Amino acid sequence: MAKTGWLGRLGKSLSDVEARLAERRAEVEAETSGNLPAAGPGATASPAASPAPSSPPSAPSAHPGAEHAGYATPLRPDPVSVIPWGVRVAAEASWRLLLLAGMLWVLMRVISEVRLVVLAFAAALLVTALLQPFVVRLRRLGMPRGLATAVTAILGFVVIGLVGWFVVWQVMDNLDDLSARLREGINDLKLAALDSPFHVTEKQINEIAKNLSETIGTNTEQITSAGLQGVTVLVEVLTGMLLAMFSTLFLLYDGKRIWTWATGLLPAAARPGVAGAGPRAWRTLTAYVRGTVLVALIDAVFIGLGLYFLDVTMAVPLAVFIFLFAFIPLVGAVISGALAVVVALVTQGPFTALMVLLVVLAVQQIEGHVLQPFILGRAVRVHPLAVVLSVAAGGLVAGIGGAVVAVPLVAVTNTVVGYLRAYSREQLHHGLSPVGPGPHGATALGQTASEAEETRTGDNGA
Repeated sequence: MAKTGWLGRLGKSLSDVEARLAERRAEVEAETSGNLPAAGPGATASPAASPAPSSPPSAPSAHPGAEHAGYATPLRPDPVSVIPWGVRVAAEASWRLLLLAGMLWVLMRVISEVRLVVLAFAAALLVTALLQPFVVRLRRLGMPRGLATAVTAILGFVVIGLVGWFVVWQVMDNLDDLSARLREGINDLKLAALDSPFHVTEKQINEIAKNLSETIGTNTEQITSAGLQGVTVLVEVLTGMLLAMFSTLFLLYDGKRIWTWATGLLPAAARPGVAGAGPRAWRTLTAYVRGTVLVALIDAVFIGLGLYFLDVTMAVPLAVFIFLFAFIPLVGAVISGALAVVVALVTQGPFTALMVLLVVLAVQQIEGHVLQPFILGRAVRVHPLAVVLSVAAGGLVAGIGGAVVAVPLVAVTNTVVGYLRAYSREQLHHGLSPVGPGPHGATALGQTASEAEETRTGDNGA
């Protein structure tokens, strides 16, 4: 019996030690979680001494030991629900805009690396938009597709080549006459400066000419380097022309199949909208190219006639330059007109230059207020500010080629965006859900019950 009583007392003592260890463990866990101030070794947890904050009965405690000791962990609100709605929307819009800006930057870097290929393909699209109606007409006359494409492409390339050859021939044929008239014009300007009321002396003019000559002599190495770069640019231009010719040939022959293949790469949900936007974008591009060619031809003919009757040297090459520069909206007209005025000033004098300026301004005013609205009409409607900004951006990114391509790109983009917006409204009008997922994430927390019900109804209807 004595032995049994001794074992019983030992077991009871071990049970008390175990209970105290469990209480101490619970206190340590509560202190670690920050819900209980530090207590001494002899402190005991009592519900009456330290009342635990009330918590919903359905929420389980994060620390079972704290519940055993009489303490409950307070629930903290979801951080997303604490942030104001406007801040959440701004944050989500910001990271999406940053992602788009990053993708745009990467795209610009890629385009700058393969600029020759991109510009050649863009030029092929413009030439294809100009020549495709001839292919369609030949097909309607019963000619096979391959033969119609070959005839149109050959005739188009021959015409473009003849125009280039004519410009070069006229410039080389009139180069000696232009040089002689240029020297005479410089002498006339020198005499006019000496007779002007600005008190310019012949010594000052000779010093300016001497400084210019010395500058050219000291920068011979840079001029030679620029000449070598000119040879490189010539090689790149020839390569780009070959790429543009091959691309034009295949686009004329197999353009519809290429477009069908490209559309098949898109997600199935986006194909109907893109398939509808594609033909409209192509019609816009075709209308732009036709209208620009017609307007440029009218400008070149009338300004060229003015230069011819005013007896300006190289009137025909200047008219061709005016035609080519007309493909750069606004900026090209200013550059070509200024070039004609300068040539007239140097070769014929101030009066002829003033008359050329009047002719250029009159034709450009007729172009801007009559020809472009009548010829282009509603097919291509781009704000003048968008034209100026797009030409500047295209010139900075890809030089003259970028300036030529910028405006048709903006016009096509405007058409595509307008169609997709109307297509989305039509989908909603017919009770179809818009393409893409519904609200989710942080911005979905602020949805009202009615908005959520409308979203569910739309999803079920789809």
